[in-house]
Amino acid sequence: MTTLLYYAPGSASFLVHWLMLEFDMPYELRLVDFASRAQKSPEYLALNPNGVVPTLVVDGKPQHEAAALALWLAERHPQHGLAPRVDDPLRMDFLQWMFDLANEVQPLLRQWWYPGEVAGEDNRDAVHAHVAQRVAAHWQRLDAHLTAHGPYLLGDAPSVPDFYLVMLMRWARNTPTPATDFPQLAALAARMKARPSFAKLYAAEGLTEWA
Repeated sequence: MTTLLYYAPGSASFLVHWLMLEFDMPYELRLVDFASRAQKSPEYLALNPNGVVPTLVVDGKPQHEAAALALWLAERHPQHGLAPRVDDPLRMDFLQWMFDLANEVQPLLRQWWYPGEVAGEDNRDAVHAHVAQRVAAHWQRLDAHLTAHGPYLLGDAPSVPDFYLVMLMRWARNTPTPATDFPQLAALAARMKARPSFAKLYAAEGLTEWA
């Protein structure tokens, strides 16, 4: 199986790239240059009509949506134990957290980074104020869950939603209330960032912030 990941450093492809390194998969990287808007080029749109990253090409077939790709990768590598099996009592909790992060938290953080998409550039400050308040409420909710049921989202062991959450926490590093202001989230981030795959990811993507 040949695997090709179209990515941009620190973007939503971060989650997929991190898991591929965690699973020690063979793959090739293709940089999508956001500065030149390569993600909107006809060539890239032929792979991913949404014009975003990641796109994962497996045996010549392009697939997209970071959360779906992360779930698929984990299920392809069950020996790593990052996704409960279908008959596992934790399976529903796992799916719930994946959809929670994809539907509740990630869209807000995209609005933080691209406020003009939702309200026009003239309303940037208003969007930031609204988003910051809602994101902080999500951090409080997640921190309370970890306090009661942690140290990871599913309890004693990490799973894909923890990788996903850490990516989103990184995205929020410059918001008025970063996730690391909350003790359980800060501890989770520290544990996940200590994984060897995280250092490999940073080196591969040339990242330095929030290391």
